Order: sequence, then C-alpha cells, then structure tokens
Amino acid sequence: MLPNQTQRVGYVLKMYPRFSETFIVNELLAHQSVGLDIDIFSLRSPIDGRFHEMLSRVHAPVTYLPHHGLKAEDLWERLRTSATQSGFSEAFAECCHEDVDDVVQALTLAQLVRERGITHLHAHFGSVATTVARLAACFTGVPYSFTAHAKDLYHESVDPVDLQRKLATASAVVTVSDYNVRHLQTEFGADAQRVSRIYNGLSLERFPYRDPADRPQRIIAVGRLVEKKGFDVLIDACALMRDRGRHTECLIVGSGGQEAALAERITQHGLAPQVQLIGPRPQEAVIELIHNSAVFTAPCVIGQDGNRDGLPTVLIESMALGTPCVATDVTGIPELVRDGVTGLLVAQNDPVELADALERMLDDAVLRTSLATTARRVIERDFDITTNTAELRKLFTAGSPVQHSLEEVAA
Repeated sequence: MLPNQTQRVGYVLKMYPRFSETFIVNELLAHQSVGLDIDIFSLRSPIDGRFHEMLSRVHAPVTYLPHHGLKAEDLWERLRTSATQSGFSEAFAECCHEDVDDVVQALTLAQLVRERGITHLHAHFGSVATTVARLAACFTGVPYSFTAHAKDLYHESVDPVDLQRKLATASAVVTVSDYNVRHLQTEFGADAQRVSRIYNGLSLERFPYRDPADRPQRIIAVGRLVEKKGFDVLIDACALMRDRGRHTECLIVGSGGQEAALAERITQHGLAPQVQLIGPRPQEAVIELIHNSAVFTAPCVIGQDGNRDGLPTVLIESMALGTPCVATDVTGIPELVRDGVTGLLVAQNDPVELADALERMLDDAVLRTSLATTARRVIERDFDITTNTAELRKLFTAGSPVQHSLEEVAA
C-alpha cells in the first residue's frame, strides 16, 4: 500500500538511535522506500558509542526534544505558546498525573506537529515515548498509535492504569507476538480488543540463506548482556558439554551490565577460551558470524523483575540466514521456534536441557538442514519487512492488519 501523499508521520522514540534497536531502523527504511514522509522525535540523546551502517540510509530528520536541565520557565513558556489553541484547557487536564518533563516534551512536540503538518504520531514501546505521543495528540487532535514490545508490558515498573489509558485512547495498538496480544486482552479486556499483532520484519535480501550442513562446529549467541538473555544458563550448558568431552567454541556477542559477572562465570567453569564474550559488533559482522556458526541459541529467561524478551530480532535474523536455532519457551518465541519443525525448543533456566539440544543440533547435519529450510520459509512469509510495514501503514490510516498462522507453513 502506497502512503497517502498528504500523510506525514512523526515517530516518537525514547532514544534514537540505539545500537540494539535495529528493528526500528528496519521499519523506518521500509517506510522510506515507499515514500512515506517521516519525522523522528527522540526524547533522549543517544549514548551508544557505535552504530550500524544501515543507520546512514535513514533520511528522515531527527529532532531531539529538550529534556535535561529543564526549568519552571520552560514549562510556562510552552504553556503560553499553547494556551491559545482551541481545546487546550481540556487537553491539559490529561497532564495532571504525568511527569513535568514529559509534559514539557509533549508541549514542544505538539508545537512541532502543528508547524510541520504531522498527521499521525507513532511511538515504540508503551512507556515514556507513548506518554509523550499521547499528550501531544491530546494537544493537537492528531491520532497516535504505538507498538508494544516486552519490557513495556511485563517489567515490574509497568503501571497498569497508565497502560490501560493508552490502550483505550490510541487510534491503533500493535504488538510483536500473539503471546503479547493474549496477555493484553486477558489483563485489559475490552480496551485491548483492538490490539493487532505485526511481527518485526527483515529486509530479506540482507539475510541470504546458506545451507548449515557444513558449518564450523560453533555455537553463537547475540544480545545485550542482561539477565533476560539467559547467557549465564548458556555458560553453564557449555560447562556440561565440556564435562561430557565436547569442546565446541561458543561466542557471545554483545555488551551490558552483566559482562563482568558472565566473564567471572566463564573463569570459574574453566571455559576460556572455549567460551568467549567478544563484545558488540556491527550488524554486517554479526551476520557473518551467524553465517559461520552451526547453531544459534537464544536461551532467554524471565527476569526476577518480570522483564523478558518479546521475540528477539536476532533470532529471526538467524533463521533467515539458515542457522538452526535452539531457544527457550519464553513469551512469543514458540510462535517462531516450533520444536523439531523450525528449531529446537527447551525450557528456560535448564542448562541440562539446553546442553542436550545444542549437542543434538551439532551432531545431526540432516536435522540442521531440515529445520533451517522450514524456518526460512516461515521467515519469508511472516517476517518480510515490506509486507509487515505495509500492514502498519494501514493502521496509520485506520486499516487492519492481516493475521497469519505460522502453522500453515510449518505443518
């Protein structure tokens, strides 16, 4: 679907760009390819020290809304600017329970929406970005929508009253898995009945399939070094395999708060250099590492704070590349990894079961090819960025996405 020529969409993001959020860049590039007019509004300045090459291809202008060092005069100035707008008093009543910094950013965004002719606001994550988008929509009368992922749904910090308000007032709500849809509809009833599932998509030409039968005997995992990724369980599984006489190389790509603890765990198990934390890598390097590994694993867990992965983009990428996957049964992952059909699925927090599945995959080249072939077909059908962003644009103009069942391909 080609965008309406008069449509101009403002993407509201907490921080842009972020090294770990390639799915947002994929989405922006797909919209750009069909001529959708986009402005990007970031609530925070970026803090990552490196960025992916594909970021340079995003042409949309980026505006950083004022955040740090705001004073009372900033609020009063924006109130004076906005108070002449029709319906302002009623809209401002929506701010009573919001953080003052969010209100100032929303007032600033509202002014920019008017000046630039923005016709729709879309936020990623149902937390602060959606808060600002919702308030700006109240001030301007333009509709807003948001995509919910995982931390914004399951973390202990989520305010259910706030989330319900957003579900009820957004013109459309998207989430990245059927698991999330069921969760929202169970928790929020009628206010979540309009939630649509649209999977994060890939530009498939950037992820060419290679047969995995003759890959190096290497295990690879990619992600931020945080609890929900389950890399401590992976290290324990590698120790079990070593004790069984297997010394397969395992590379863990990424950085994060658990780096020191994971390095210590590797040392305690005596796994160096078999298991290596190799730090973050640009996407092209990650693609090559995945292409040259026999198995990709996503040993995700539900964190003690409730945080969890929705459906990791790198898992989708690995399946597109033909690298067979071993993953855990957390949130939306079983929608993609069907045990014995598109990958191997294990229980979370179980290093024995994880070690068994990794060894099975490493030992059986026929199984690797069979799983990888079916997985690639699923990716081509349900995770193509062109198709999925077209469905998203329909929602921007009050359409409805088409839902598909993965079982149709995997059966």
